Amino acid sequence: MEYLELFLKSIFIDNMVFAFFLGMCSYLAVSKKVSTAVGLGAAVIFVLAITVPLNFLLDKYILQEGALVWLGPEYADYDLSFLTFILFIATIATMVQLVEIIVEKFSPSLYNSLGIFLPLIAVNCAILGGSLFMQQKEFGNISQAAVYGVGSGIGWFLAILAIAAIREKIRYSNVPAPLRGLGITFILTGLMAIGFMSFGGMLTGGDEEDSKKQPAQSVQVEEDKTKEEIAKNTNVITLK
Repeated sequence: MEYLELFLKSIFIDNMVFAFFLGMCSYLAVSKKVSTAVGLGAAVIFVLAITVPLNFLLDKYILQEGALVWLGPEYADYDLSFLTFILFIATIATMVQLVEIIVEKFSPSLYNSLGIFLPLIAVNCAILGGSLFMQQKEFGNISQAAVYGVGSGIGWFLAILAIAAIREKIRYSNVPAPLRGLGITFILTGLMAIGFMSFGGMLTGGDEEDSKKQPAQSVQVEEDKTKEEIAKNTNVITLK
């Protein structure tokens, strides 16, 4: 249940596009056609699914303060956290190069349609954001990091797929001239972000109910204690 909750939250509640507005350059530039959006979204899922767990291992066993203790007690005081960005980006760039080689080999048409935006995944802030959020959330094991990486990639994929489908439809609509192009795209993105905000209570409703019950229970306990004290004082007075 814990992994399912993390998976759903990373897709709908902590969506990279609609919650944090990360990866907007590729999101706006490659969302004119559904076919190209699907290709780039799949590449983002693959890169996030690989780099987030790998960066989790780097962070846990190399970058954190005292992480090098496995090399020996003399390395316990080493802190390599200043290398976080360099190593994270190096891992991401390596995976992006692998994706670029695979896409060019098996789908040259998709490779040509994506153009410069495929290698630019290496500097896509949504990709780096996934690893940095992973580090911030302090996951306990690599499985949680992998679930979060896959979920974040699927969330970004759904976002670019949805806006690409809408942009293909509104191409034949009577959009006011000042709003054509990026104008109407920003408006649609804002509306979809508001829609995704409705998922915020999907996994937190139970917690809020529990938090409301706890104060009520504590008040009831206090009232019971007060009644007991009054009863004791009354008995003492009566005996006197």
